[in-house]
Amino acid sequence: MDNNIDIILRTHDLVGGYGRTTILHGTNIEVPRAALTTVIGPNGAGKSTLFKALFGMLTIRSGSVVMDGEDITALNPMQKLQNGMAYVPQGRNIFPQLSVEHNLEFGGVSLRDLRETRRRMEAVYTQFPILKERCKKQAGTLSGGEQKMLEIGRAMLLEPKFLLIDEPSIGLSPILVQQTFNLLLGLRDKGVTILMIEQNAKQALNISDYGIVLQQGRLALDGTAQNVLNHPEIGRLFLGGAVAVESA
Repeated sequence: MDNNIDIILRTHDLVGGYGRTTILHGTNIEVPRAALTTVIGPNGAGKSTLFKALFGMLTIRSGSVVMDGEDITALNPMQKLQNGMAYVPQGRNIFPQLSVEHNLEFGGVSLRDLRETRRRMEAVYTQFPILKERCKKQAGTLSGGEQKMLEIGRAMLLEPKFLLIDEPSIGLSPILVQQTFNLLLGLRDKGVTILMIEQNAKQALNISDYGIVLQQGRLALDGTAQNVLNHPEIGRLFLGGAVAVESA
């Protein structure tokens, strides 16, 4: 990344995985503040594993995660939430039998202040009016796009400064994908830093500020989204070829 860019989060030589299997092999990334950055790479590149490591859901064997100058490597997910990081995992992550309202309330459990939770829920309803309209309905009756709004709204209940979101477009129609991307852009415009994994690399990079490419658990390429999108090696990367450069 450009030395003049304000970096909110960086990792240094992250090594981690599952059991005896190592997925992250000295991963080094930098995430610009108040920007939308998309992480792309072939299957098995370590994208979701990286997000779990950042959010404290994966044991890091070595290396570090630093956010706003503070080493947060050893913090657990609850502590990461308190530090301003939220995570929307891949797939549906709602309680379908509970109402929209109760799903949001669960998002504010860590606040331990019902009045403050209610205030923030109203802010979420302002951002997503359809959730206000359907607050008493079972979350499982919402459309796919509305469920994604609920997931994002629940994460935003904690007013994070850094949002991790993994594959937000899965299972959505093209129109709903664009609506979801527009929601994320709106959050970015309000100063939220967003780090996103997305299966549709071209579409995601076209609406992003920056891009990060992972290959075999290592940084293969980073830079502005357009530079990453236009890099001649990207096609070869997704076809399983090697990337000739390490940074851009």
